[in-house]
Amino acid sequence: MTHLPHLHPRLAVRIFAEENKAFGPGVMRLLHNVRRLSSLRAAAQEMGMAYSKAWRIMKECEDALGFPLLRSTTGGRHGGGAALTEEAKLLLSRYEAYTAALNDASESLFRSHFADLEEALSALQKENEENPL
Repeated sequence: MTHLPHLHPRLAVRIFAEENKAFGPGVMRLLHNVRRLSSLRAAAQEMGMAYSKAWRIMKECEDALGFPLLRSTTGGRHGGGAALTEEAKLLLSRYEAYTAALNDASESLFRSHFADLEEALSALQKENEENPL
């Protein structure tokens, strides 16, 4: 009998504006880090990403979406920083709700399509043993 490891789906949802990738799990993670750390530079560093790459990603997303995701302040006595715009907070909230709903639906669909996979593979293996090529 075939014994399978625990199989499960993992979805990665990306949102496109026309043909341009506009938002996805990486940008979501970057925004979460910016919200927590109040800095794009610190958020990028925590993800092992160069600041220039993080800045470019944010700029490309903002251009594709048509609205700003970050509000930045330049240095000074207390240093600079970044915060999420209200638009970014709304997008993040909707994206997370959407992906949570998709993941719930995915689990149900996965169970309905793969519930008997181990049994079907065992039957196929038995058939191949009984009728070798």
